[in-house]
Order: sequence, then structure tokens, then C-alpha cells
Amino acid sequence: MEQRNPRLRWLVVWVLAVVWMAVVVGRLSYLQLFCYSEYFAKAQHQQQRTFEISPKRGTIYDRKGRELAVSLPMDSAFADPTDITDAGMVARLLSRVLNIPADDLETKIRQAHSPVRLAKKLSPQTVQRIDDMNLRGVFFQKENRRMYPQRELAANILGYVDVDEKGIGGIEYSLDKQIRGRPGRMMVVADGRRHWYDRTESAADPGASVVLSIDQTLQYIAEKELAHAIQDTHAKSGAIVIQDPNTGELLGVANYPTFDPNDAGSYPDDVRTDRAVSAAYEPGSTFKVITMTGAIENGITNPNELIDCQMGSIVVAGRLIHDHKPYGILSVRDVLANSSDVGSIKIALRLGAPKFYDVIRQFGIGQLTGIELPGENRGLLRPVENWTPSSIGSVAMGQEVSVTPIQIISAISAVANGGTYNHPRIVHQIRTETSDLPHAGADSHKSTDARTAATVRSMMETVILEGTGKHAKLDGYTAAGKSGTAQKIDPATGRYSKTDYVASFVGFAPVNDAAVTILVMLDSPVGAHGGGDVSGPVFKRVAEQVLAYLDVPHDVPVPTNIETAKNIHPVPRSGAQKPPVDEKSKESFEAAVANKKRAQSGSAPTIAFEDAAVVVVPNLAGQTVRAVSETCSRLGLVPGLIGNGVAVEQSPESGTRVLRGSRLTVRFGRQGELVPAAAHGSGN
Repeated sequence: MEQRNPRLRWLVVWVLAVVWMAVVVGRLSYLQLFCYSEYFAKAQHQQQRTFEISPKRGTIYDRKGRELAVSLPMDSAFADPTDITDAGMVARLLSRVLNIPADDLETKIRQAHSPVRLAKKLSPQTVQRIDDMNLRGVFFQKENRRMYPQRELAANILGYVDVDEKGIGGIEYSLDKQIRGRPGRMMVVADGRRHWYDRTESAADPGASVVLSIDQTLQYIAEKELAHAIQDTHAKSGAIVIQDPNTGELLGVANYPTFDPNDAGSYPDDVRTDRAVSAAYEPGSTFKVITMTGAIENGITNPNELIDCQMGSIVVAGRLIHDHKPYGILSVRDVLANSSDVGSIKIALRLGAPKFYDVIRQFGIGQLTGIELPGENRGLLRPVENWTPSSIGSVAMGQEVSVTPIQIISAISAVANGGTYNHPRIVHQIRTETSDLPHAGADSHKSTDARTAATVRSMMETVILEGTGKHAKLDGYTAAGKSGTAQKIDPATGRYSKTDYVASFVGFAPVNDAAVTILVMLDSPVGAHGGGDVSGPVFKRVAEQVLAYLDVPHDVPVPTNIETAKNIHPVPRSGAQKPPVDEKSKESFEAAVANKKRAQSGSAPTIAFEDAAVVVVPNLAGQTVRAVSETCSRLGLVPGLIGNGVAVEQSPESGTRVLRGSRLTVRFGRQGELVPAAAHGSGN
């Protein structure tokens, strides 16, 4: 019996061992087979930290490849808490450089269990100051910062990004998915004592670059002239749009007010708004172009038919409507030229509301254009069944309907190009690492027939030659257009205001082979407010510079010598008010003018010129029209361009110091006509 006891004890031990081993193996099997994913994830969470590496955003270019928005690598400061023994000291030292409270930095370091970002995208000077401290546990990681080298230029189109490089407005927002690219990853691995011993990175995929349809020079011309117009008229806001009527591409879109996207956060939301696509307004008399087009296309009338304008008043469904002037008998051509409300209403009544509504829709009014910009406003065009009996009278003269600048310029471009409505576009091309993809817009469609478009173009030319658009007449080019003076709704009364107007002018040139369509819209100008008087001269200045830059040949005679050209100036607005000038500014201006005269006469100036106000006229001899236009735009001079070929004569002569905004007249001819520099006059 005693001999069996050792065996029994060994048996018991062996059984217990087997059971214990079975439990252990079972538990291990359970953990390996059923809990593997859970514990593997926990281990990774404890041992690894993954940081996202922001991808480099694609560059935004103008149509000629000039950079409008770029991303530059900059250093961000990180801290590794496992390598920092005195977080308080490190925080105090960094606080002085980063301008961040030391307590905040210390808390961030102490609470972190892995490398933590302390500050993003630092300047090289700040990085150097931190580097000179030689702080253990503080290191730098490259991240991209969005920069806009042209500052305010095209800001409302480009938009801006937030601190994480995410597009917030404009093209940056609407094409953020393509421009932003795919982020990379940086993974760091720690041992049991939380010492980081390994780091791996997967590179970020850069975003696609975008080529816009706008031209930087044309954009500058538009913004410069819009700023001048705002200063002259004291308007609250405004927009100028330049479009290629044959493709729908936008060549320039100027907004006022504007902002610097490098510091977008310091501007209110209203300033960052792109009014060209989001600001809907009643178009006023510019809408009469659509009224006339519909009536002529449907055989309701013709340019020579005589209309009784009833000395400026008409009753429509019991509503009395007054004209801006008491016209009697006018031809249909003169109804448009003189912008008669009564004449336009009588023609629209004969067309009828249903047909009129269909015509309006064919020109894209009341619909989204599909422009590649965010926040587009579709405007207002009520379904015809919701029109009141008097609505047709209102719509005929551009009331009870609202449009955006993009909508109305695209409608007028359809008349300019022969009747084809091209949806407006601002993206020309999207470039990836592997291909350049042309950006196709929406399909075009016929809005009217070619014969009707030609007839309306002729009528719109009469507007400029004989009607309300005389101030928009171009030197050296035929032009067609239409003015608009729209009363704004007074929010307090809900009625049309007697003081606030939207003054606009839209036109194209040359008349029978249009190269550009241009819209000028000024919101609430002070004093004179007629579209032809206020916006017409702006159209003239923009169109002449744009056509010269594009090398569009003259189609009417132009002055042939410098002396004649000196007397050509934009026609001033009747009743225009000068902007207020404080005495200090006035004295500075007068001193600059006096210095200019002394410089030209050889006397030494008594006060130094300010670089911001004065430029030196360059020698333009032998340059092409386009090169001269670009030079003038860059220097802030207004070019007066005569003839074709290369520059053979200029006034003022090269070397003259003039104020920005001065007119520089240049005559072009053949190379052999170059006038020696000694033969030039002083230009005064």
C-alpha cells in the first residue's frame, strides 16, 4: 500500500500538470485565435504613434502659367516628452519665441505620451532662434504653408485655406479634393520604457495643379479700374467681369471690396464674398437686350418699326409705370438706344408672357450656370404661372427678376457670338503628375438664331453711338453695349428706393467679331447713378486696355499722332462728385506734382518722391502692343495705344517721373519709323 503512494502522488502531479498545461494552452490558443486582433491593436496603440503628413497642395496658375497660389515647405515645432527632463524650463524658453503662454506649452508637453506639435509653420527666423537654443527633445517636421504671391489679386476667385490646408473659399474650396492630394503618414515606435527608437514615413501624394482661364494682366486691369471707379463714385461694392464670348471662359473677375488671402482671417465674411457669382441684383435696362431679342426672333417687331412711347407713361393691369424721360414716337432701335421703359413694355406685351419666359430661360436666367466656384446664386425668375398680370411689364425693363454678374454677361455673350449660349467657365485645365486634363464645361446651346443676334448687335451698337452708352465709345474699335440703372429695394419700406441704385454697363467689342464681353457693376454709387454715365466710362477704359493687350486689330480709324491723342480722355460723368481728400493728402499730392515738374525741367525736387506714388517711365521703343500693355499694367500707368506694329514714339518720354495712374501714350508703326530719343518732347 505504501509502495502505491508514490505512484499515486506522481499520477496526481502528472494529471494536475496536464490539466494546467491544457488550461494554459487553451488560454493561449483563445488569445491567439480569438483575441489576436484586439490585443494587437492595443499593443500598436501603446507602442506606435502615427502622425498625418499633410500633402502638398497643387499650384494654381493663370492661363499663361503664372503662379497665383503655391504651397511652400515650412518647419513646425514638435516636442518628444520622453526626451525632455524639465518641461517647465523648455516651455519658458519656447514661450518667448513662439508667443504662446508658457503654462500652455508645459501642459501640452506633460500630458503627451508621444511627440506633440507645439507650433505650426514657423518662419525661418523663428526656427533659427529655436534651433540656436539646442533644446533636447524639441525637433522640427516639414509641413506645407499656402501662399498667395500676388496678394489681393484674384483673391475672391482663389479663396483661401485654413490652418490645416483645407480649402475654405473660392477655387481652393470647390476643387479641394483634387488640389489637396492624399496625406502621408509618419509612424514612430517606442519600447517598454517609452523610448522612441524607430520611425517610418509614407510619402504624401501631392495634389493636382489647376490652370485657371483668367489672365493675370487682365485681372490686374479689371481690379485697378474697379478700384478707381469705387473711389470716384463712392459705391459700396462692385464687380467687373471679362469673358471670352466664343468659349465662355472668364478672363478676369474683379471684386470690391477684396482681401489678402494670406491673412484671410482678419477680414469679415462680407469682404471675402465673390459678388460675381453670389450677388444677385435686378439688372434694370441691361435686361432689355433679352426683351428685344425674344421679340425680334419671334417676328413680333423689327428695328425700324415705330413705337408710340406715350410721352413716358403706360398702365399695365391697372399699374401706372413712368418712363425715365417722356418719349413720343421712337423706332424699336431707338427704344433700346434711349432705354425707353414704355417702349420695351409694349413690345413685351405683344410677345406674351409664356414666350417671353421661354426666351429668358434660353439665356440661362434663373438657373445655375455651373461655374466652378462655390456659393453661386441662381438669381430669381419666378415660374410664369406665378406672374401677376403686371409682371410682364416689370420683367421687360429688368424688374421682378434678379441676376448675378456671371449670368448677365453670359447672356450678352450669346448675342455677341451669334446666338450660342456658352456656360461660363473659370477652370481651363487640371494637371496631375501623369496627365494634363482639359476641363470640359457644360454643353452649349442655341439661345437665339444668328440673324436675330446680328440684328440685336447692330441695335446695341446704336446704344453706344447715339444712345445712353455714349461714354462707353471706344477709340479704334467698334463696340456694342447696354446700360442699366436699377433701383434697389429699400429694406425699411419694401419699396424701390429713390436714392440707392445699381449702375451697370455690359458690352462687347469689336461688334461683328467680338473678342471680349465686359460687365461693369457698381452698387449704390453716390451722386450720379446712371449706368451709362457711371459704368460706361469704366467699360471704355477696361475695353481699350484689354483689346490692346490681346492684340485685337483696330476696326475703325484712330488718331495718327501723339498730339491728337493727348486730348483724348474718358468723358467725365455728369454731376460726378469728387471723393473727399484730406488736407494732408492734398498737400502731398501737390508736392509730388511740383516735384514732377522740377524733375522734368532739371531742377532738384524739394521733397523726395514716394515710391508708392511715382514711377519712372521706361523706354518702350521697339516693343509690341502686348508688351507695352503688360509694362503699363505692372507700373500702374494707363496706356493710350495708337496703331499697330512696334512702339515708335511715346509721351511722356522715357526717364520721366510720373504719378501712378498717369496716361502714357504710345504710337506704333514699322521698325524703321523709330523716332530718336532726342526728338521726343517733354509730354507736357
